[in-house]
Amino acid sequence: MTPPERTATRRPASGFTLLEILLVLAVLAIGAALSLPALVRPSGTELRTATGSVAAGLRRARDAAVNTQHPATLSVDLAARQFRVSGEAGYRQLPARIALSLFTARSQREDERGGHIRFFADGSSTGGRVTLSSGERRYHVDVDWLTGQVRVHGEGGGAASAPGSTHVQAGS
Repeated sequence: MTPPERTATRRPASGFTLLEILLVLAVLAIGAALSLPALVRPSGTELRTATGSVAAGLRRARDAAVNTQHPATLSVDLAARQFRVSGEAGYRQLPARIALSLFTARSQREDERGGHIRFFADGSSTGGRVTLSSGERRYHVDVDWLTGQVRVHGEGGGAASAPGSTHVQAGS
């Protein structure tokens, strides 16, 4: 007698092959590598917002000096990445991933940790520059020493400084 023929068809094994799993892992690794720099560096919006905040603080200090007829300052603490307008409560914190530097008159420098930009009752100032940067992006907030005018611009502009000024910097 002959054995009965098998009529059942063979089903393929269910699951994933090693090659399929490795391909998925490679795609995930490439995606993570492309998105990681965006998570580490602050966005352009974050840098622009921080720059606008510093510029607004300088303008508030100038307005306070003119309105009260008494000197007012913007104090910058480079190590802590924060600033404060005299007469206002508390410091304004800047993102830790943004590099900050201050160029100001020697008389307004506290130490390597920071200093001040001072405005006088007539609107003039000691002058200076606060630079905020992240990677290749850089914004300068310049204060004209004669008029006290505050201007914001990207990389490439001239420094608004007065004779006898000094530069202090804190990196990221």
